[in-house]
Amino acid sequence: MRQLFFLSLIVLIFSGCSKSEAYSKDIAVSAVMVPPPPPAGASESNKKDQDLNESSSEIPKKIIKQGSLRFQTDNLENTFNQIQKAVLDNKARIVNDSEGKDYNSVYRSLTVKVPSQNFDRFINNVSKGVSYFEVKNISAEDVTEQFIDLTSRLNTKKKLEERYLQILQKATKVSEILEIEKQISAIREEIESKEGQLKYLESRVSESTVTIDFYKTVAEKEGVKISYGSKLWAAVKSGFFSLSDFLISLISVWPFVIIFFVLAYFIRKRLKRRKKE
Repeated sequence: MRQLFFLSLIVLIFSGCSKSEAYSKDIAVSAVMVPPPPPAGASESNKKDQDLNESSSEIPKKIIKQGSLRFQTDNLENTFNQIQKAVLDNKARIVNDSEGKDYNSVYRSLTVKVPSQNFDRFINNVSKGVSYFEVKNISAEDVTEQFIDLTSRLNTKKKLEERYLQILQKATKVSEILEIEKQISAIREEIESKEGQLKYLESRVSESTVTIDFYKTVAEKEGVKISYGSKLWAAVKSGFFSLSDFLISLISVWPFVIIFFVLAYFIRKRLKRRKKE
């Protein structure tokens, strides 16, 4: 009987040990499988990225388009009329118009502001009839991220201004009121600066700039005939400027001239004394 009791006790001890080992293994496994907690700043950075993505999805793409064209033409007047028609058809406007001539060509330069949605059509209208371009540069700059950043900073400054205004209403001391008004004034300057940057950016996005240079070559004799008078006048002006430069250079060295004459006077006086002796 005693042997049976001891045998049962031994079996219970071994079974308890095996259960405790299994339990400890389960704890170890569960400890390994649990992922580590995320870093403290991860949630904040994720939130910022999420806000940026939401803002970028709300704001349409902001693209600044620019173009530069240069080509030769057989008739300046017809080419200008074609460009003027393209300007009217695309609701554009000419902001600069200059023309001139050199030894063997007559040229005209235009700067045109075009609504961005009509930019491609305007370029196509101007390009009709042009055999080849000496220069044709078309660029598109994406400023969406810059626009979003400025908008976000502007909203933050406006909220900060509202908080300072609320604090100003509760302030009682003169020193506190003056300090708060100083802070509000600084914030207001930053707000106006960022609003100006946004308006400038928006204006560049809404209107594209296109510069158009076109010219007509002229015969050598015709070029001499056209530019002879201007060459004669240029020669007269060049001679006048050369004379002016010479006089100015003489005036600029006047101390050395005075020293020269003083030395010459004393040397001459000394030489006369020696001759008398």
